Amino acid sequence: MHQSSERIGTLAAALARAQAELTNPEKTLTAVIRSPFPREDDRSFRYASLASGLDIVRKTLSQQEIATIQTTRIEQITGQIHLTTLLAHASGEWISSDLPVCAPKEVEAPHRMGAALTYARRYALFALVGIAGEDDLDAPDVATGPPAAPEPQAESGPKRRPSSAVLNRPPMLSPERSAELLDRLLGELASREDSDGLLAWAKTSLPLKNTLLEPDARVLEAAYQKRGEQIAPLEFDLTDQRPVSAAGPFLPEQHASGISDEAHAAANTASGQQVGLAFPKEPPRRRSKDHLAFIRAQGCLVCQKTPSDAHHLKFAQARTLGRKVSDEFTVPLCRSHHLSLHRHGDERAWWTNLQISPLPIAKELWDASPVHLANGANVGAEPSRSGLEARGQ
Repeated sequence: MHQSSERIGTLAAALARAQAELTNPEKTLTAVIRSPFPREDDRSFRYASLASGLDIVRKTLSQQEIATIQTTRIEQITGQIHLTTLLAHASGEWISSDLPVCAPKEVEAPHRMGAALTYARRYALFALVGIAGEDDLDAPDVATGPPAAPEPQAESGPKRRPSSAVLNRPPMLSPERSAELLDRLLGELASREDSDGLLAWAKTSLPLKNTLLEPDARVLEAAYQKRGEQIAPLEFDLTDQRPVSAAGPFLPEQHASGISDEAHAAANTASGQQVGLAFPKEPPRRRSKDHLAFIRAQGCLVCQKTPSDAHHLKFAQARTLGRKVSDEFTVPLCRSHHLSLHRHGDERAWWTNLQISPLPIAKELWDASPVHLANGANVGAEPSRSGLEARGQ
């Protein structure tokens, strides 16, 4: 991450003149990268030392009244060591870059911390002034040439190493043991009464399914799919929160035999089809532009200023790659407090310091949102703001 002064025109002009005279330092040192694989050769590359690069940079940049400053700091939240590289001009303009160096545990070993800091100083300084201090390793296979042909191995002998496919392949059970394991897994599957239990069972049973024979594995996959279809409508029953079927209470023993018979029939009819053993998906996360506009019209939770930003409470739902928290977990924050929260980093601690519980307020705002008018819900005039008034006092 880089930062700079409000204007950098004078600094940029001086740096451009300095870069016209800068030359890459001589690569006098050699580093070797050890390969963790026995059949792969080690790689080496040449690089320039930090001292030689500093001599060139300071000599050239000082002629343009540019100073180089490198400082370290410790992040208060994570304890990680950061390196800040600064280019300062005589006009007062400056530009800097911030680079994480090492974890806090490396402080206990000064030699490792010093090595990491030396690498970081060289990379940060060379990148900021625009010079290169090491060989490119973007295509190591092309640089080192084509790999040599493998030596022929004898077909027999106790020292022959099996192929990777044989090592990674789970052992297949005998027909008798495969049938016993199938019956046990079908019994466990029948005892799962909700989606959470079904998900936990799937995570623990997937490795075991791979050891079954192919017909038994298809039977288990068909039973899993049918059990998921049976659990889904029960969990959305609004009249009773307990998953009870229309025929009566759930009987694990009788249901296990029913699942087993129906699964065998489904597997025999669809022998040529591959059935996937998928995990149950979480409910879709709600998105509503009208609700976000409603949140922006509310007063800030801290200072009651309007208009506000719609802030998503990140800790309200589990993190997923590329997916935001549902819009129902949004609260209003003014721009200054919104930026303050993001700079703080730890969202739970930020709310705790202000003695505000945002989740109940977000639920009240969602219940009072005009988005429910489309569904015919009775929406009140305004959400209860007792918590906000107590906070304002």
